[in-house]
Amino acid sequence: MIVGHKTTTMAKPGQVEQKWYVVDANNKVLGRLATEIATILMGKHRAEYTPHVDTGEFVVVINADKVVMTGRKFEKRHLTWFTGYTRQRLESYGDRLERKPTDVLYFAVKRMLPKSKLGKDMLDKLKLYAGTEHPHQAQQPTPIDLG
Repeated sequence: MIVGHKTTTMAKPGQVEQKWYVVDANNKVLGRLATEIATILMGKHRAEYTPHVDTGEFVVVINADKVVMTGRKFEKRHLTWFTGYTRQRLESYGDRLERKPTDVLYFAVKRMLPKSKLGKDMLDKLKLYAGTEHPHQAQQPTPIDLG
């Protein structure tokens, strides 16, 4: 018999109740908001966090088109992607925000999540909307202040 033996509880799939949160991204700094959203999606804010189980919650982000970046990063920083041809494409954050308003926050959160099937499942729980309306009132999301 081991004296003072401690056990660690591991969450099992389907055992953790997942809540819904709504976040207003109006005038929030992009990186700070994205890290806190990624933490909630992974479930690291919970005591029963388990790396191989999806223990995170659903996050609904409204006003995703109104995020800000400090300094002149909207003009100076660029998103790059490979098209299959011999060069990369690049576009400034400001241009991408005008063309696809939710993409800037989506890719910021996506790059902070695990690069696995579990990470894709976590990213599916992120719902982004450019305006103030969202179709998830039936889930009764709790407002939370992040960023």
